[in-house]
Amino acid sequence: MMSAAAANGTPAGPELASQLRRLAEQTRALVGELAGPLRRVQVRHGETVIEIEWHDPAGRVAVPGQPPTPGADPGGEIPTAQPRRVVSPMVGTFYRAAEPGGKPFVTAGDVIEPGQVIGIVEAMKLMNEITADQRGVVEAVLVGDGEPVEFDQPLITLGPG
Repeated sequence: MMSAAAANGTPAGPELASQLRRLAEQTRALVGELAGPLRRVQVRHGETVIEIEWHDPAGRVAVPGQPPTPGADPGGEIPTAQPRRVVSPMVGTFYRAAEPGGKPFVTAGDVIEPGQVIGIVEAMKLMNEITADQRGVVEAVLVGDGEPVEFDQPLITLGPG
C-alpha cells in the first residue's frame, strides 16, 4: 500500500529522513561559511527556501511592531517605553549554557555587549548561538534551560547599562 505522501510525489519514511539529514548537513556547512553573527536562518524543504538574516552591525534596536524612526541616529539608542529584549530568531530549544551543568552565558545583573552570546537555540540538530544586538544590563532571563522557544519570543530583558 502506498502512503498519501508517496502517492503525491512527496518523499516519505527513510527517503524523507535522508533528505532532511542532507539538508541539515548543508545548512550547517552554509552557516559555518557565513561571516558575522547571524540573527536568523530559515530553511524550508518544500519548494526550497533559504533566508539568512544578520544582526545589524550598527547595533540599532528593532522594536517589534514599531517602524524605524526616520532621521534617527543609527549609532544611538532608539528611545522606547517598551522594555528592551533579546528575542529568539527561530523556533527550537533554548539552552542557557554551552554544556549541561555549565556556567550560564548570562545571568541577571550581567552587563552585556552587542554580539555577546546570551544562549543557544537548537533547531534541526543545529546549535545556533543567540547574540545580543544591544548593550545593557540583564534584568531577567525569561526562558529556562531546555525549554522550547518560538520565533520572536523574548529570551532576556535588558535595562540601561
